[in-house]
Amino acid sequence: MEVFSIDGAQIHALDVGPRQAQLAILIHGWSSSSFAMSPLIPLLSRRFRCIAIDLPGYGESPPLRERATIGRYAQLVGRLITGLSEHPAVLIGHSMGGMISTTLALQVPQLVDRMVLICPTISGRLSFWINTFVSPITMMERFPFFSRLLSLLEPSMLSVTDSLMKPASFAERSAISEADYLRLRADARRPGQGRVRAECFVAMRRQDLSGRLRELETPALVIWGAEDNTVPLRDAGVVADEWRNADLRIVPKAGHWPHFETPEVTMRYIASYLGLPSLISQPDALVQPAEVTTQITEFLVNSQLGSGLSLAQRTRLAAHLERRRYPPQALVDRINQESTDLYLVQEGTLEVWSPPIDGDPTSQRLLMTVVAGQITGEMSLLDGGRRSADLRAGEEGVTLLALRRERLRALAEDDPALGNAVLWNIASALALRLRLANWQQQGLVRELQALKR
Repeated sequence: MEVFSIDGAQIHALDVGPRQAQLAILIHGWSSSSFAMSPLIPLLSRRFRCIAIDLPGYGESPPLRERATIGRYAQLVGRLITGLSEHPAVLIGHSMGGMISTTLALQVPQLVDRMVLICPTISGRLSFWINTFVSPITMMERFPFFSRLLSLLEPSMLSVTDSLMKPASFAERSAISEADYLRLRADARRPGQGRVRAECFVAMRRQDLSGRLRELETPALVIWGAEDNTVPLRDAGVVADEWRNADLRIVPKAGHWPHFETPEVTMRYIASYLGLPSLISQPDALVQPAEVTTQITEFLVNSQLGSGLSLAQRTRLAAHLERRRYPPQALVDRINQESTDLYLVQEGTLEVWSPPIDGDPTSQRLLMTVVAGQITGEMSLLDGGRRSADLRAGEEGVTLLALRRERLRALAEDDPALGNAVLWNIASALALRLRLANWQQQGLVRELQALKR
């Protein structure tokens, strides 16, 4: 593991992925360690430099000299980001790590590009089960005598630990493996962490974010297990009411650990949100810098494709658009060419030329010029047919955002609301083009009628 020294704190972390890629900081929850984020690393490290940290006092990281608070943890994460990159990072937080991520986004929004939060603590009020059966033990651990006593008794009380931990953490039909459960249990009862566990339990209660989520501009994907008995679903209601840029997903057959219990569903949501392949083994050519995705997100506001979409929706769609640049008069697509790509013009112009007559290229005519914000190629995207015209870059070249048919399909499956909105926008643009064509044909008819008189 890497060790980062920040303000006197020694933070141990896994450092995986391309060194020059955008940072993704993975932040575990209460009574846990960086292992809690391990299922996500193989997927995320394809595009991001993943830093999965052990918060001070947890895992291999020594505790802070001062009392642990959510604000202090958020400050340390912010310093880690500025020390490793000049660009904002993606934050991936589980449970208390979600509260830390959200707190940082409120404190210094410039440091946070996007967030993926899994069962995040929002109000700090944990479930009845936790407050009734777990918190008394946690409060006792504040005192060295009781902490040592509980550590000595722990090996002979594993059945008690299981009876407390399993109902609070996992769904009735949870698919978590025995090996993963044993490792999570070992982290939850790691000796010597009684004080920091107690401090963090109090810190979460004091860091109630209810009423503050309206201030957030940072987009986020929020995933919640339908049977979470640690951070109850009432906190998901706060997210739904207050956070307009949050994309909230409830996962069946999952408790507090969806990425361990229902990994396929959870990975698919995250992959779709961040524009990654759903399966780790899939090849994927679309791995573009994070700043490009951010620029595309902003551009979509006034485009035919992104009309009416929320920031969270535009962020997700932008991750699936591939930027392509063509010099002046370059051939983009040829007539009869097989293609299922839709093109959105970002800069410059794209010219649509008629088919040549008897193979004579001089007989081609300019049919239409597609300008910034407009789309073309929607018919091939929808029906998979061949191109019906030549597409060429305009006199100043063109920058296109390409949406592949398979990506739109995957997006529609993972996010039906967004897929529906995108298809509606495509249909609206097509309807506008047909209305224009009808108007032009009516004009030609009137001219012909005038000539006959």
